Amino acid sequence: GENRFEVRTARLSVNGKVAKVVEYKAEVDLCNEGKIKMLDAYTRFRPFKGFAFTIGQMRIPFTIDAHRSPHLQYFANRSFIAKQVGNVRDVGAMAGYSFNVGVPITIEGGLFNGSGLTDQKDFWTNNMNFSVKGQVFLPHGFNITLSSQKIKPHDVSVMHYDAGAYWHAHGWHIEAEYLYKHYSDNAFGGVHAFNSFINYDIPLRKCFFTKISPLVRYDYMSDHSDGMRYLDGKEDESGSLVINDYQRSRITGGVTLSIAKPFISDIRINFEKYFYRDGAIAKPSEKDKFVVEVVTRF
Repeated sequence: GENRFEVRTARLSVNGKVAKVVEYKAEVDLCNEGKIKMLDAYTRFRPFKGFAFTIGQMRIPFTIDAHRSPHLQYFANRSFIAKQVGNVRDVGAMAGYSFNVGVPITIEGGLFNGSGLTDQKDFWTNNMNFSVKGQVFLPHGFNITLSSQKIKPHDVSVMHYDAGAYWHAHGWHIEAEYLYKHYSDNAFGGVHAFNSFINYDIPLRKCFFTKISPLVRYDYMSDHSDGMRYLDGKEDESGSLVINDYQRSRITGGVTLSIAKPFISDIRINFEKYFYRDGAIAKPSEKDKFVVEVVTRF
């Protein structure tokens, strides 16, 4: 019985080339939960065809859904994989190579600080984080993506393993993805997360909207820890890992109304139905709700 307005994302992104083989990108979110936050700041070199080397601050190459920018998301709210379990940006260096062996293949991998976006100046480590991601683009719109990532918040190493696939053709987009998260020294139980959805684009003629897209999603996440130690509700290295997000599943249904080209100006109308395990505590914004989101990119 409550409601609110919210500016979810207000990003300014600048990218281009300063030379034939040198690219750049800088992206800042002017309203990240009410704060200004630098997201991307990197240089990318392409010395020869198919190869790219990137150094700076960036989204780590990992998963399918967590790698989508807000305007490329299909739903108003991100999946549990994209928001809670697999969403990581960091500072480091990454190399990628695309080649063709009958089907196109892209492989990416990199080393990263593990300091996050705000703690770089005096951060030194002898235990770098890493991430690797491989994609196979099969005929007729099929894609298979496998990725793995290691992070180390505080003194607990956390390994992520992700496998996903999608089919995008004839107006359909059907996708499924599974992620497993393992904590070292049994510091916390393994986390399982799953995301699946179907979207169908229906073109419209002589109408204010260019297309309408009905879509439905099911996603799930078991009890999840962010890997940080807490004591009395505050981050403390002498504390222990706690449940930051309780086990839940969710069914989301709705429609997307596209005014211009897809992902340029959309109206997303969603209803989310949550299912929690016994004893779980639901956060205020993680309950049954209607969401109407207007997205414009320029």
